Amino acid sequence: MTKFKLRWRQTGAALLAIMLLSANQTVWAKPAQMHIMEGFLPLRWAIFWWAVAIPFWVIGFIQIKKILKEKPEQRLMLGMAGGFVFILSALKIPSVTGSSSHPTGTGLGVMLFGPFVVTILGTIALVFQALLLAHGGISTLGANSVSMAIGGPLVAYYLVWLPLKGRVPAWVSVFTTAFIADLMTYVITSTQLALAFPNPQTGFLGSWLTFAGIFAVTQFPLAIAEGILIVLIFNFLQTNAAPELKELGVEGI
Repeated sequence: MTKFKLRWRQTGAALLAIMLLSANQTVWAKPAQMHIMEGFLPLRWAIFWWAVAIPFWVIGFIQIKKILKEKPEQRLMLGMAGGFVFILSALKIPSVTGSSSHPTGTGLGVMLFGPFVVTILGTIALVFQALLLAHGGISTLGANSVSMAIGGPLVAYYLVWLPLKGRVPAWVSVFTTAFIADLMTYVITSTQLALAFPNPQTGFLGSWLTFAGIFAVTQFPLAIAEGILIVLIFNFLQTNAAPELKELGVEGI
């Protein structure tokens, strides 16, 4: 067994403990949460976001199938990225007005495998959280996937990771990608909620400013903290999984 596998078994045990603790917190959380809860969206919007998400899921499944076929040795890294998304996005931090915010964990997977693979990893995490932790919902799975597993990763990858990769110090590109992946999730969620529930007086814009403002207090520092955490994890991988990173094209950036 390689040193990488041994160390990640130890790390996995610690992550599992965090997951179990966060599960207890999530089950008893208040119903207003950044994963849009079951039944909260009007039916037409729930259906609309499902329709938007499906093409990205198809592309993501195709890419994961290709990775498993051509690079089976990357299964451990793929599982690690998926578990990281599940654990971080299950952690909930109280925000104002009885709502809550949470990290997303998608930035790491974006840098390792690209945004379409993260579409599947993030959606799997959302399904398990909806079924096991009462965090999110099945009717709102499309909307939650578009914000956390699709929109955030796509923006972070194409507008941050690719332009910065190899052109700035590694920690800058890693931190900024993770930061934007997290922050864009909540920009998109605010947009989804504002579209579904426009303010009677000020319309979409007024509603968007209200929703975005609710979560900005906690989400901005959360995005910074997540960026720092992913920089540390990326440094760990560069030290202990250099061959795997080289195969993925992210070694020594």
